[in-house]
Amino acid sequence: MPEVFADLVGQDEAVTELRRAAASAAAVLRVGAADRSPALVAAGVDGAAGAPAGIDPSAGMTHAWIFTGPPGSGRSIAARAFAAALQCVHGTGCGECPGCHTTMGGTHADVRMVVPEGLSIGVGEMRALVLRAASTPSGGRWQVVVIEDADRLTEAAGNALLKAIEEPSPRTVFLLCAPSTHPDDISVTIRSRCRVVPLRQPPAAAVAEVLVRRDGIAPDVAQWAAAAAQGHVGRARRLARDPEARKRREAVLAVPRRLTGVGAAFDAASALIEAAEAEAEASVTDADTAERAALETALGAGGTGRGAAGAMRGAAGQLKELEKRQKSRATRAQRDALDRALVDLAGFYRDALTMALRAPVAPVHTDTAALAGAGAQKWDAEGSLRRLEAVLACRAAIEANVKPRIAVEAMMLALWKG
Repeated sequence: MPEVFADLVGQDEAVTELRRAAASAAAVLRVGAADRSPALVAAGVDGAAGAPAGIDPSAGMTHAWIFTGPPGSGRSIAARAFAAALQCVHGTGCGECPGCHTTMGGTHADVRMVVPEGLSIGVGEMRALVLRAASTPSGGRWQVVVIEDADRLTEAAGNALLKAIEEPSPRTVFLLCAPSTHPDDISVTIRSRCRVVPLRQPPAAAVAEVLVRRDGIAPDVAQWAAAAAQGHVGRARRLARDPEARKRREAVLAVPRRLTGVGAAFDAASALIEAAEAEAEASVTDADTAERAALETALGAGGTGRGAAGAMRGAAGQLKELEKRQKSRATRAQRDALDRALVDLAGFYRDALTMALRAPVAPVHTDTAALAGAGAQKWDAEGSLRRLEAVLACRAAIEANVKPRIAVEAMMLALWKG
């Protein structure tokens, strides 16, 4: 197994900072182990100079971090790798010790990953998480809480997290992932108490190198997928390996030439929405079926006798709650699938814009470069820019909870009118 930061593509500065912090945390623990007088223990202090465990400001270690960056930049990868480095017995993220193995595999008892399946992270879930995180590590070096998509915290959940960050336990570290530190993504009060690690969109060459090295993908396919995915590692891997993902992308990139009138615009909108719904359904169906079967089994489904029948009748509330969570997850999956399609469409109009301006940059979609060039001649730079802005406005509207169909129909009409 390679060292834990190996898959954090194109983020050399961030990796250097995280390595230094992990080494600092390990040094603090070593000092604390050598200096555990009763007075220091009672004061919650684990080391010299009155530094709480895990806090060494001079070396850049703190108890709360925010990883920011565009989609595909590796926010969650960075957070998980840093969590592994904190649990590493060497303090380096060697990738070989039990702490690294279990953290990267998602089985470490003292590392909790919060991955929202629905549209938001609720206060109940956050309160339970904070309560567990306040306990002493059971076997690892730290209690580490990784919250992916922290921008989905509800206001109440954010307040519960804020209290824990303001009054941290000596051996607890919070790692948050968010698109940016804008107040719409993460509250200012939480941001002010965290150290920010900004990540950038990795270059296509770095993404291609990872696909070749780690996934065994042919170099030419890896280069194409990395460029088409616009630096998003996970998206590039899907395009390189999944024929269905490539078909969906081709259908999206065919949209510009389908917009021949009002009716065609509405047809294109319906096709885009239906494709996103189908992709989302395919991604959640197996998980939904397995969850329901597991819950029914736990509640006594298939049993015989009066007790089993009564247990199932009393389980209606739990089944209803499961269905509610699954519906929320399906909605999130649909929006994520639709957003991926919109990113591809934005890439097409970006290509048209750069060609209209004769900018010396490579196209995002090499396989539709000729179509983008024809569009650039037809629309000119201003028309290409308006169409690109229409796609980005659609993404923003959906993120603001506008009904996806309404937002996409408005976008298609704007693309047709120009």
